[in-house]
Amino acid sequence: MAQHDDGVAASDGLALPVSGNTAAGSAIATTHEREVSPGTAVVTADRLVNPGFPPHRARLTDTDPKKDARAARQVSILFYLSIVGSIFAVAAYIAFPIVPGDMASVRMNTLMLGLGITLGLMGIGIGAVHWAKALMSDVELVEERHGTRGTDATRARAVEIFSLGNKESGIGRRSLIRNSLIGALVLTPIPAVVLFRDLAPAANPATLLKHTLWEKGTRLTRDPSGTPIKASDVTVGSAFHVIPENLAGAEEFLEEKAKAAVLLMRLRPEDLNELPERSSWSYDGIVAYSKICTHVGCPVALYEQQTHHLLCPCHQSQFDVANHAEVIFGPAKRALPQLPIAVDTEGYLIAQSDFTEPVGPSFWERERN
Repeated sequence: MAQHDDGVAASDGLALPVSGNTAAGSAIATTHEREVSPGTAVVTADRLVNPGFPPHRARLTDTDPKKDARAARQVSILFYLSIVGSIFAVAAYIAFPIVPGDMASVRMNTLMLGLGITLGLMGIGIGAVHWAKALMSDVELVEERHGTRGTDATRARAVEIFSLGNKESGIGRRSLIRNSLIGALVLTPIPAVVLFRDLAPAANPATLLKHTLWEKGTRLTRDPSGTPIKASDVTVGSAFHVIPENLAGAEEFLEEKAKAAVLLMRLRPEDLNELPERSSWSYDGIVAYSKICTHVGCPVALYEQQTHHLLCPCHQSQFDVANHAEVIFGPAKRALPQLPIAVDTEGYLIAQSDFTEPVGPSFWERERN
């Protein structure tokens, strides 16, 4: 420690003032093994004393058995209301069907279905909150942090915690609440199951996707104008978005278009690596493939003419047009279905037949046990 001429003491690079002529000023305090002037020493305040938990206030259900029983009945009633709501949602969905073109039926179906689902979810939610507030143990406690290891002691402690939770919630001895809760939880997902199942076709999807509007002699037309395409219109490196000529009169326009959409491209004939059995499916380097990705059904619409690759923008699956649109990258598991094409007497491109395999995602083809 050094003393400067101006009465400032320096220690370890820290300058501290020093009183010159008083006994208190000459006294030295030691803090953290450093000698400092008592005039500048910092006194660390005492730590706050843990005040602990406030006095426990018993609830009415803790002191009055009648109140406890009434609260248990209320919780069970709420759970039973949830059961009624879930059943009502399914019944309303069937009793108030949606009629195509009738918006009043849409509104009624939505209203009744919404009321049932709301009652089902609110019954469970409010019942669970009321159960926790009125009946479960409300003693405050502190759980110290501890290491979590899969030892025998840890497993024994886990069993003890579950047993304590069972004791505090009372679910083991309150059979009325337990049974009504189980019933509500079992029935709550049923409306969602009914709704999502009804979104799928009633028939086997694999069968539906095996057949499209393409048939022998159907002309290939531009999407969306419906203009027939001549082979001479398709130049090397070009790509056409194609729909069948008979799509305009289809009863289910969007559904049929989604299945029959095709991408038409022209390569140099020497660039095509065709299997012998498919050599007649193309015409002078012109090939046609389903536009629907075999991964999850996104439109494959990005064509790179230099590499002859088709890219699905959704999940980046890539298909090689020069090699029967086989998968070369991405999550898709099978090649795009090829549409056999030919040319009629007027020079227009036509289909030789429908696709020989289902279009769209591969999972529709899985056999059902």
